[in-house]
Amino acid sequence: MRSGFVGLAGRPNVGKSTLTNALTGAHVAIVSDKPQTTRQRALGVVHGDDYQIVLVDLPGFQRPFDALTRRMQRSVDDGLRDVDAVLLVLDASEASGGGDRFIAEQLAATGAPVVIALNKVDRLKPAAILEAIAAVSELVSDYVALHPVSARTGDGIPELEAELAALLPEGPPYFEPGVDSDQPLERRIAELVREQALARTREEVPHAIAVMVEELKAPRGNLVGKDGATVRAIGSAARPAIEELLGGSIYLDLRVKVRKGWRRDDALLERFGL
Repeated sequence: MRSGFVGLAGRPNVGKSTLTNALTGAHVAIVSDKPQTTRQRALGVVHGDDYQIVLVDLPGFQRPFDALTRRMQRSVDDGLRDVDAVLLVLDASEASGGGDRFIAEQLAATGAPVVIALNKVDRLKPAAILEAIAAVSELVSDYVALHPVSARTGDGIPELEAELAALLPEGPPYFEPGVDSDQPLERRIAELVREQALARTREEVPHAIAVMVEELKAPRGNLVGKDGATVRAIGSAARPAIEELLGGSIYLDLRVKVRKGWRRDDALLERFGL
């Protein structure tokens, strides 16, 4: 049996969370096209016949500018300290540059073997994929393997999974069969609601949203709070994923509260689990 931890690192919006979901086969990390979607470390568990890969999905590397982003970058640094391998996720549809080179240098400094996932190749024609592979090969000098993949379509995912499993040390599994994440139920529900809120808001609003579950109790029906059309739409869209997570119908009551400056307030960030 092989088991161990693999840290996913890269710039924001390269598809780390989508890749985590593709590898685990479960919705363990929320995804959106907004930067800073992933705010804290989340584990996703991949179960194989003779291996268990624990994926450490991390926020994107960034230059901190407030208490929230400082905590996010601290989560990245802490999450890469004790991993057995590192998966550098790059966006094949975007040109790599100094930011990717800086991240690659940080990952090399961990001493863990580095595998590159060149994601979103479904957006490119074959010739462009070859060009992207060549460019990335020059960007990162020391890596174990490079896998062109599409987390959205699943192309290349089995081969990437096999590569990661082979890098893990021998040892017992960390999680029981059927467990796909270490996240508490309240956090997973809150994140599913935030995912739908991100999809339905624009400009500065998505970055100003945080969700906290105040109470979980036996369901009483299928209703959402009467807080306006957007809130109802968020609740309606989030409900199916939460019902799948909980295995039954739910009553979902969403309430909006305004807390100015919460991203700079350490006490509130603690309450949000960040």
